[in-house]
Amino acid sequence: MTVTETMAAAGERADLCSPRPPVHPRPDGQDHYTISEVVALTGLTAHTLRWYERIGLMPHVDRSHTGQRRYRNRDLDWLDLVGKLRLTGMPVSDMVRYAELVRAGEGTFAERRDLLETTRRDVLARIAELQDTLAVLDHKISIYADTGRMPERVTGT
Repeated sequence: MTVTETMAAAGERADLCSPRPPVHPRPDGQDHYTISEVVALTGLTAHTLRWYERIGLMPHVDRSHTGQRRYRNRDLDWLDLVGKLRLTGMPVSDMVRYAELVRAGEGTFAERRDLLETTRRDVLARIAELQDTLAVLDHKISIYADTGRMPERVTGT
């Protein structure tokens, strides 16, 4: 059974590669969040949010008249994407480069696509490795399920 089949059997989304719309809370149409609210909504730390801003990963964050950061829904969408890129294993330097390209505008579409396609290939390779690993685990589990114990002729595996 593959990862996709396992997920489908468990009632989860089976199409791992289809895009999904950004999901973030928008309580009562709210579009301004303090750093502590973003921490609560995203699970990131305030330190991480400030670091993202400092290294250029987080686009310009609005400030209130007193200098407090005021995040918007577009910022939450961006943080969702950054979280997905982190899960791919994309190096931070590549994420920062991608952010720079986004800020540079439409003339960078080809370079952005290349960066994302490279990451996609890496993710697909990792998925294939995990599917092979899952097949080995499923095989081992079926041996235990069928016999209730490991056959004596097979040891150490």
